[in-house]
Amino acid sequence: MGLGRQRLMRLDYLVIAEWIKPESSVLDLGCGDGELLSILVKEKHVRANGIEIDEQAIYKCVEKGLSVFNEDIEEGLSDYPDESFDYVIMNGSLQQVKKPDTVFKQALRVGKRLIVGFPNFSHYSTRLQMLFSGKVPVTPSLPYQWYDTPNLHFLSISNFRDYCKLRSLKIEASAFVAKEKRVGLLPNLRAEQGLFLLSK
Repeated sequence: MGLGRQRLMRLDYLVIAEWIKPESSVLDLGCGDGELLSILVKEKHVRANGIEIDEQAIYKCVEKGLSVFNEDIEEGLSDYPDESFDYVIMNGSLQQVKKPDTVFKQALRVGKRLIVGFPNFSHYSTRLQMLFSGKVPVTPSLPYQWYDTPNLHFLSISNFRDYCKLRSLKIEASAFVAKEKRVGLLPNLRAEQGLFLLSK
């Protein structure tokens, strides 16, 4: 991937692209307008599929030449055989599903590896907003008011690590992002987003 291309790409997309091997099969759950899948097709020559519930987003995926199914990811994985894909991606969709534990199990069943990305609710700006305003925070990584947020679950990087330990999931790689820069030190406090590559 060229240096110029890297500078233009969202950092979370760049991290995910680094983790995915060329010519793999990929299923993106909650793929939105297909921007990430389109990048993976162009840069990694993956065999890409997506699941998305928003019809307008699906039209944009189709315009990009992507294969995307209009389904709810909480119900749309049962038809896939075990290990149908090399990678399943849940970038920004884990915190939006009603039953994340159920979706997680299904995602790890149909995918050999699972890539998860989510906003870190324990970022210091979130903590400070709650401390001083006493209100639900609005931040760049959580940009919604309480009454119109698609997020049903708020989790931190530490919460997610505890979950992986509880479910005996192997964290093969992780990366943490804030303001389009990687965070190394104290990610639970300083990162706006956590990204994990998992396997059973």
